[in-house]
Amino acid sequence: MASAGLAGAFCPATTLSGVTARLVAPRVTTTFKSSSPLTLSSPSLQRHKVPVRRLLQVRAARMESTRASLGFRAPYFELPEPLTGKVWKLDDFESYPALLVMFICNHCPFVKHLKKDIVKLTSFYMGKGLGVVAISSNSIDTHPQDGPEFMAEDAKLFNYPFPYLFDETQDVARAFGAVCTPEFFLFKKDGRRPFELFYHGQFDDSRPNSNIPVTGRDLSLAIDCVLSGQHLSIAQKPSIGCSIKWHPGKSS
Repeated sequence: MASAGLAGAFCPATTLSGVTARLVAPRVTTTFKSSSPLTLSSPSLQRHKVPVRRLLQVRAARMESTRASLGFRAPYFELPEPLTGKVWKLDDFESYPALLVMFICNHCPFVKHLKKDIVKLTSFYMGKGLGVVAISSNSIDTHPQDGPEFMAEDAKLFNYPFPYLFDETQDVARAFGAVCTPEFFLFKKDGRRPFELFYHGQFDDSRPNSNIPVTGRDLSLAIDCVLSGQHLSIAQKPSIGCSIKWHPGKSS
């Protein structure tokens, strides 16, 4: 009789469109209990060969948001909402005391990790007067699952209380200096003055598979302060997520 065990052996890394991949080819370790010697050509050994499978391990790139200067004025935007067909402008939020602009997408695991809690947090603070808008700037040439049709489905599925806009040219992402998803820009407004950046940081310390519960602590503290006119005393930690998927041949 024979017993077989598998041990993974890593092949050299391969780069696939900015994503590091490694081919895993299992090694076959076979132990036989036999009174007669066997060779590699023996029929008995051939019958006990374990098929070798090749597995593809893909590691998504992690991107950290870059620091933006507080007081930075919100760039103008005019973008369509795939769910309704409405075109939204920065001017539509002129009456709000604060505006949260989120760069998200459909497929990113860092966004998926937070989606339900983003909906809870934004629903709560929109009831307190916060303006909220989400923008997807990913290239649909490389990531069609982030296209307008699927954005509309996502907005319905998660019942987004905010407009979810499509930045097809990626000009708005560049104007904001956005580099990852999710990325949060919280702006304050004093009277007739333009929106000025108040907070640019993470949702909280939780990440996929981190075993840290999602609380929204960092962002909610910032929103509490901006709505109450208080100074924000906590450190603004950068957001971490998937890189924005720029059109082929272009970058931020």
